[in-house]
Amino acid sequence: MGLRAAIPVIRIFDEAKARAYYLDYLGFSVDWEHRFDADAPLYLQVSRGDCRLHLSEHHGDATPGSTCFVPVGDARALHAELQGKGYRFLNPALERMPWGLQMTVTDPFGNRLRLCQQQTG
Repeated sequence: MGLRAAIPVIRIFDEAKARAYYLDYLGFSVDWEHRFDADAPLYLQVSRGDCRLHLSEHHGDATPGSTCFVPVGDARALHAELQGKGYRFLNPALERMPWGLQMTVTDPFGNRLRLCQQQTG
């Protein structure tokens, strides 16, 4: 029995804002989505590279304002990509931390992704 990578569940409250942020700005793709019926809350999986996130409108799923640590291969390249998109609600900065080069981005619902190129050795 081996553990596999965790998939964080992130609480969202507005489908259009979530899609604009996670798909258009951060560059994730929708893997699948589910609703119990047409009026039910949305639950979907998005991914970019090896990163998978579950976004949920369901009451009781996750806590708004949570933080997820996401390892990245090249923080500078990701930072340049995001800066080039001109997203008017966010202007993340790169920070040198003892554990690596990191930038924190915050979604429209107060959830944070800490995108970090970790130091080796």
